[in-house]
Amino acid sequence: MRPLSSPLSRATLLFAFLLGLLLPSPTQAQQAVRADTLYPMTGDGPIVDGVVLIEGSTIAEVGPASEVDVPSGATVHEATVATPGLIDPRGTVGVSGLENVPADQDQLDTSAPIQPSLRAIDAYNPREDLVRFVRQLGITTVHTGHAPGALVSGQTATFSTTGGTVAQSLKDSLTTVAFTLGPDAQMRFESPGTRSKGVAMLRQELHDAQAAMDDEGPTTDLGQATLQKVLRGDVPALVTAHRAHDIQAALRLQEEFGFDLILDGASEAYLVAEEIAAADVPVILHPTMTRPSGTNQNAAFTTAATLHEAGVPVAIQSGWEPYVPKTRVVLYEAAIAVANGLPRRAALASITRVPAQVLGLENIGTLAPGQTADLALFDGDPFEYTSHVCTVLSAGDVVSDECK
Repeated sequence: MRPLSSPLSRATLLFAFLLGLLLPSPTQAQQAVRADTLYPMTGDGPIVDGVVLIEGSTIAEVGPASEVDVPSGATVHEATVATPGLIDPRGTVGVSGLENVPADQDQLDTSAPIQPSLRAIDAYNPREDLVRFVRQLGITTVHTGHAPGALVSGQTATFSTTGGTVAQSLKDSLTTVAFTLGPDAQMRFESPGTRSKGVAMLRQELHDAQAAMDDEGPTTDLGQATLQKVLRGDVPALVTAHRAHDIQAALRLQEEFGFDLILDGASEAYLVAEEIAAADVPVILHPTMTRPSGTNQNAAFTTAATLHEAGVPVAIQSGWEPYVPKTRVVLYEAAIAVANGLPRRAALASITRVPAQVLGLENIGTLAPGQTADLALFDGDPFEYTSHVCTVLSAGDVVSDECK
């Protein structure tokens, strides 16, 4: 090939180079989502004929199509309804697996009743088929880890449902420490044998950790170090308590030690909704369709609505149950809550914005400039059984494009 040696050729090349510097790169705003109805979940109402402009992994602009310029050449994803990527605020996905065999059941260690040093990050499998299953249904983030069933079952963590390695999926390596009060913490162990013994054992552990905080130098006891993070307010205590008197015990412990409390499960929360609201404690509520047996035998379809009316922040979880595949789907659980009195926008918030706020996940849960580009695109009303999730974006990448 002959060199560009003429003055005209060199000038043309220089002009093209300068023009390339001035014009925006095609990767700066290469995707857009356009929906008949867009739910940003930022506090404003839905946007009719809305657009989300995406630059790389981040949302650049959100608004009506009449106000958002979509660059020519951008990939445009069309939807009837678009929402933030859904968040499962409490489950064991990725720690428990789809096949329900011993090799994929790491959600609960029963060798001791108090094990705060156990880390979800050490058990999470990002390639687990159950992770892929929930991703296809619009869930882009899971808060997962050790299940209820021990006084302190271990630590939880938060992951994106995409990524081939733990490092690629990880959002938060220590989101909460999981506690359980009531009979669910007693059935697998010789001790505690009663509710009062369980609370006494927890109080002793917390007092010991508190006393050790005054010692010079960091502790080498991993469990005690974890409880000290709870006592300092660095990490919330996620306390599973279903019966009303177990919920009240959790509130007493929180008042005594001053830690940040998130109530988990809370089947009988409707009986003490005013107390929960007065304590300013959020609830990650049991799946609406949970089986009413054992400690949650008095679960009600209307609990989410009751707590919402009382001013309690409510997120709806997938939970954990001892059957294949040990998880439910939060989208369906929120839909049933709508059918039982929870306002539609509050139900959508319960699986997007509210869990992000409760769990301290700052960059997800809403559609706004600067947020991570996690979106779920539907071919109809998300809470209608006949609707499907047809496209899922995680950090700007299309991770599912088949209607499910």
